[in-house]
Amino acid sequence: MKGSSDTKRAPNAGAPAENFDVGGEEGIDLDLRPGGMLVQKREEVGLKSAGPMIRIKVSHGSSIHDISVPAQSTFGEMKKVLAHETGLEPQEQRLLFRGKQKDDEEYLHMVGVKDMSKVILLEDPESKQRKLEALNRDHSISKACEAVASVKAEVDKLAEKVAALEMAWRGGTKVADKEFVVVTELLMRELLKLDGIVAEGEAKVQRRIQVCRIQSLVETVDNLKARNSNPFSDSSKTVSVSTQWETFDSGVGSLSAPPPMPSTNETQHWEHFD
Repeated sequence: MKGSSDTKRAPNAGAPAENFDVGGEEGIDLDLRPGGMLVQKREEVGLKSAGPMIRIKVSHGSSIHDISVPAQSTFGEMKKVLAHETGLEPQEQRLLFRGKQKDDEEYLHMVGVKDMSKVILLEDPESKQRKLEALNRDHSISKACEAVASVKAEVDKLAEKVAALEMAWRGGTKVADKEFVVVTELLMRELLKLDGIVAEGEAKVQRRIQVCRIQSLVETVDNLKARNSNPFSDSSKTVSVSTQWETFDSGVGSLSAPPPMPSTNETQHWEHFD
């Protein structure tokens, strides 16, 4: 009849009805589905319009997630809900129902997903591998940084010893050659430690800095040893000691001092092991 409530609906399925005031919000257009069920129009309201809400138990590893989604939503829309629950982006998720992986375009109700149905969530293997590699890389860089920091602490102590030797020499004190030899050996020991550190990123930069620093200290010790061995030479003239360095894999180039003076010359060849 014209005055009945049924006239609020267009007679053909899918035709919009008048807007109804729901919960104080603006009117919502409804569609008439087969069987006489009224549902909100999908194209205008989106996820919230896909039929009555159902609860689904999603198993993810040792965790169980209870989520509520519209009964007529897609698995792709369900993934968006799960992204908030699990932290996995939709493209990182694989959803299985009744033992079969489901595509994003498939509708829940069309494959038999009902209220309290169980769905299995797996993380995409490629995504999982990428995260694992990134985690291992970060862990490796962290360990390398710690190793370089440990070497730096030792080099700091040796730098103080080199400064003390230089002060003694400048003060006119005769320093035993053994003192220079011991400091040089300790510096080379730290250099070998650096060579054994596999470094990337920031750790590689810090490693290179310490390599250059040790090379500079060794050359300083060599110069001091040469001057100390000839106390009657003109101290105003610089005694040059040539120390040739093999190139490090880290990119540190060969360091060469100016040609030695005829009066005093000491040459050391250090090999750098990669």
